[in-house]
This record gives sequence, C-alpha cells and structure tokens, in this order.
Amino acid sequence: QVQLVESGGGLVQPGGSLRLSCAASGSIGTIDNMRWYRQAPGKEREWVATITRVAATGYAGSVKGRFTISRDNTRNTVYLQMNSLKAEDTAVYYCNADWFGGLNAWGKGTLVTVSS
Repeated sequence: QVQLVESGGGLVQPGGSLRLSCAASGSIGTIDNMRWYRQAPGKEREWVATITRVAATGYAGSVKGRFTISRDNTRNTVYLQMNSLKAEDTAVYYCNADWFGGLNAWGKGTLVTVSS
C-alpha cells in the first residue's frame, strides 16, 4: 500500500509565494511521473504540472512562468514552488503519482488560499 501526503498549504497574500511538498511512503517501487492538480471551489479538478522521473516538466498555461515543479527521487518527494500567486490560484492542491507497474495514487490535498 502506498500513501501520498501533501504539505505546505496555507494563507498567502496576492503576489506572495508558497512551496508545496508531497511525499510518497509505503511499500513502494519506483515512481514514474508525478503531478500536481488543483480544485477550486465550485470547479472541476484541473491539472497543474507534471514531472517525469528524469525531470522533464510540463505546465498548465495558467501557471507557466509562475510555478515550478521539481522532485527528489531519493526522498520520493515532489515539490511545487508557487510564485506571484493570484486569487484565482486559491484551491485544494493534490499530488498524484504513477509507479512503474501501473499503480496510480492520489494524496488527500492541501488548501492554498490567496487573499489579502
């Protein structure tokens, strides 16, 4: 059984920064792609960013240039550095990961609120 646990959410003013972390634990093998999604109040969950095991990255247009995804394979952890935050970035942020062999798992989310 595997578990993904997000941390780092909170309240931040517009223009501020936050760094989210997501750590994988349990009887895990090798993690392939890791992703961040978010779900704003009243909206569907949307993809934010992906990082492959060899650190190739991709971003949604709404966050490109402001957010940076990275990972530490030795710690089975993915990060999301969020800069120049806007009110529309307010959401619950979820971590998602694929393992070689086909397993996929989600974290329970961490709330990010951007407000003055």
